[in-house]
Amino acid sequence: MSKQFDVIVIGGGPGGYIAAIRAAQLGFNVACIDEWKNGKGGPAPGGTCTNVGCIPSKALLQSSEHFDQANHHFADHGIEVKDVRMDVAKMIARKDSVVKQNNDGILYLFKKNKITFFHGRGSFVKAADGGYEIRVAGAAEESITGKQIILATGSNARALPGVPFDEEHILSNDGALRIGETPKKLGLIGAGVIGLEMGSVWRRLGAEVTVLEGLPTFLGAVDEQIAKEAKKAFDKQNLKIELGVKIGEIKTGNNAVSVAYTNAKGEAQTLEVDKLIVSIGRVPNTIGLNGEAVGLQLDERGAIVVDADCKTNLPGVWAVGDVVRGPMLAHKAEEEGVAVAERIAGQHGHVNFNTIPWVIYTNPEIAWVGRTEQQLKADGVKYKAGTFPFLANGRARALGDTTGMVKFLADAATDEILGVHIVGPMASELIAEAVVAMEFKASAEDIARICHAHPSLSEATKEAALAVDKRTLNF
Repeated sequence: MSKQFDVIVIGGGPGGYIAAIRAAQLGFNVACIDEWKNGKGGPAPGGTCTNVGCIPSKALLQSSEHFDQANHHFADHGIEVKDVRMDVAKMIARKDSVVKQNNDGILYLFKKNKITFFHGRGSFVKAADGGYEIRVAGAAEESITGKQIILATGSNARALPGVPFDEEHILSNDGALRIGETPKKLGLIGAGVIGLEMGSVWRRLGAEVTVLEGLPTFLGAVDEQIAKEAKKAFDKQNLKIELGVKIGEIKTGNNAVSVAYTNAKGEAQTLEVDKLIVSIGRVPNTIGLNGEAVGLQLDERGAIVVDADCKTNLPGVWAVGDVVRGPMLAHKAEEEGVAVAERIAGQHGHVNFNTIPWVIYTNPEIAWVGRTEQQLKADGVKYKAGTFPFLANGRARALGDTTGMVKFLADAATDEILGVHIVGPMASELIAEAVVAMEFKASAEDIARICHAHPSLSEATKEAALAVDKRTLNF
């Protein structure tokens, strides 16, 4: 086996394994190093996304959604079921199976693209021979060299100061995905993506869920009109969300967690729960990378400093994904991974940060791309807005899920689409049309003139585009 490579990728998550595949497609001799392990100690490439993030959380969300439908909505369709019970252990086992399928799929792609895979932790040793010597600490330690290095080491959950994760009572996203039975009372600190998704899973399964959020507004990054619509839906589901709180002392004992906090009115409160999920953001992961050995520059957050092309301060060293600036999203990491591989090959890889979609996989789903109405107002941009409710959409009625709306924001003078925001059924899939439209500088009128299949949820997108010109046809 060759120990010298054109490109070495450290990290096998979405940014890393995709960068490795694209580099191999471009004719480079590529190695990828990843240390994730499965339950048996074997390789589990895919990073946080595949192992304790995007994929397992969606598996649990789907299972809990089926359970919720059977308990509360099947009767509307004439389906009578009795004594519906959730086997949490089986649900977790299915989640683990889905994760393994993805792990194995990545290993297959490495073989297909002739990428040499090393299972272990990669770290810098020194600059050497026009490249870098990289140490792989796995079952056996070995040393490899690469001309170009791509760092894709991801991120770790941020803990509260003085409150470490024990993954038994105080949980990160990792522990939240391994809860063995439905807790009677579940607390979450942070009403972001992870908090809302995990809260949704266990609320559907019968837990009493309370979410404590420090910010005074709900989903501040989301368009305000969309966030308010989502909040109304969550309130109806008895997902208790308290805003503007200040967290105090957290104690564990007697298989319970006690959270002292001050509410928005300044009143002292105590929350007693069986489990507490802390989801207050993530921090870049450079632990064990030994960047100091080669002078790798980090910023005050601990992220690797890169320029617009993902170049670090070191020649031939690049970094992508959660470990650099920008949103911590798997698909953002993938796009950067492809772009870097192409730049190494002398091509002009490009990532448009203005058209990266965001999704929260709750029920209703929330998805958006581009700027919010409040951002446009703050920037002094003159715009037109159009909305269309799923209540007036035939497919949504047939599905029995009419919560939410589609919202278009377009330039007042040119009609160019500046942002699209959706709360409602299958928002995660519907947002793709908006991303394509914005990449091609489409106008709202362009979408309004495109024929959409009937009946389909996507008709709500067309109607919202029509609403920009105040000419909806079905509302």
